[in-house]
Amino acid sequence: MGKWIGLLGLLILSWTVAFPAEASVCHMIKDHSICIVSIKRSAKYYWQYRAAVSIDGVKRPVEIYNCRDRTRIRQDGMVVSFEPDGAGEFICSFF
Repeated sequence: MGKWIGLLGLLILSWTVAFPAEASVCHMIKDHSICIVSIKRSAKYYWQYRAAVSIDGVKRPVEIYNCRDRTRIRQDGMVVSFEPDGAGEFICSFF
């Protein structure tokens, strides 16, 4: 009898535990799958986002996307303009 109660308790406990969800926002643009892996909006500069994106399954490191100037700042400090229909345009139009 004690074994059945323990098994029932374990079953109920497994239903109540919530595991963290990992969801990405993905979008198809011109035969490319662009997914936002992580994103954070700047509190001071609300037009800037720190985001890690994945393009066609290849993950990019975290970069700063400036929606006002339509540029992104790579980790090495280089400023690059948004590509047409690229990740920067997707981030700025979605959020």
